[in-house]
Amino acid sequence: MRKKVTVVGAGNVGANCALRIADKELADVVLVDVVDGVPQGKGLDLLESGPIQGYDVSITGANDYEPTANSDIVVVTAGFPRKPGMSRDDLLMANYEVVKTATEQAVKYSPNAILILVTNPLDAMCWTAYQVSKFSKNRVIGMAGVLDTARFRTFISAELGVSVENVTAVVMGGHGDTMVPIVRLSNVSGIPLTELMDQATIDRLVQRTRDGGAEIVKYLKTGSAYYAPSAATVEMVESILKDKKKVLPCAALLEGEYGIHGLFAGVPVKLGANGIEKIYQIQLNAGEKAQLDKSAAAVQELVNVIQSKMNA
Repeated sequence: MRKKVTVVGAGNVGANCALRIADKELADVVLVDVVDGVPQGKGLDLLESGPIQGYDVSITGANDYEPTANSDIVVVTAGFPRKPGMSRDDLLMANYEVVKTATEQAVKYSPNAILILVTNPLDAMCWTAYQVSKFSKNRVIGMAGVLDTARFRTFISAELGVSVENVTAVVMGGHGDTMVPIVRLSNVSGIPLTELMDQATIDRLVQRTRDGGAEIVKYLKTGSAYYAPSAATVEMVESILKDKKKVLPCAALLEGEYGIHGLFAGVPVKLGANGIEKIYQIQLNAGEKAQLDKSAAAVQELVNVIQSKMNA
């Protein structure tokens, strides 16, 4: 019996998630989108790539959730994209409605699924899905840290002219301008960053990582990043479906870890068949802790806006 993954949202991120899942033969895929014909057309196009690429998985598209029944994982990418000059927070209420509906439908047809959220503003959307789904906290996970870490690793690798495979980086906190790259724990084959570049260079790379999404939006003008976000999402999907137990930075519900209560924030977690199987608590120094607290406060502000609307 093959695994089954539903991808909600057949836009660039969703379609590329479906493609990467198929390429790795991880699962059958159902693409769901509200736009008539788009998920069906993209699903068929992807299916017809199978004989050439050599993957044997089923890829179908739908405008409703019935075909998604009994999915092992539901990836939510649907939402309104960020436009130039628009903060992730501007997206908040529009995407709250999208994620709320998607979660309700996903839970109805796949009550045992694990939810992976990609829609921005990420941490607040995770909180929304957690509240709506009533799932245990290990089954609601946000994709942000894997992407932010990949960006940081890319910039370090390019700066030093070394293989990205030798670069280890840690990025924590909310997915946005307040993310917290932990420079102290980032290295190249064990050599600390501080021994390879000066502070000004480190600061420049940290800032570029924080602005990683906005930099791409500025170039594209009418869209946002999708190749790296889909790759990051599928790394999480693979770790869960194959029970690889990779330690990855993901948005997880914190209930006292790092002194944060009732909020989703990016922290290192172990991802296996049960979703989040462990949250790792790193000893942060005072500066790092202050940055993480600031990041959590930014997430709390968004959650407060959603709560006030829910209670209105």
